[in-house]
Amino acid sequence: QVHLVESGGGLVQTGGSLRLSCAASGRTFSNYAVAWFRQVPGKEREFVAAIAWRGSSTDYADSVKGRFTISRDNIKNTAYLQMNSLKPEDTAVYYCSVALWGGTSSSANTYDYWGQGTQVTVSS
Repeated sequence: QVHLVESGGGLVQTGGSLRLSCAASGRTFSNYAVAWFRQVPGKEREFVAAIAWRGSSTDYADSVKGRFTISRDNIKNTAYLQMNSLKPEDTAVYYCSVALWGGTSSSANTYDYWGQGTQVTVSS
């Protein structure tokens, strides 16, 4: 079992920055891939970014490339999503997830554990 807790969400103006954190507890965090997804009411959960178990590879949705950066600290059992140049369309609940197989994927079905989410609101 892996327990994930997201933090760092909030209200920010267009062009601003936020850093989300995902703290993990339970099984060995360093063995898992980590991803961030986001969801707005009435829409499906959308892939944002993923990082492999050693941090050797990352993947991003086209909509966030060049603006968001995913990283991880396996000593602290924490993953991060640095979000810069935020836009109103980035407004969503952001979820952290882990995949036991260790590789990156943009499919939500690949991920085994999920956090409760943190709200990000970007005002225009």
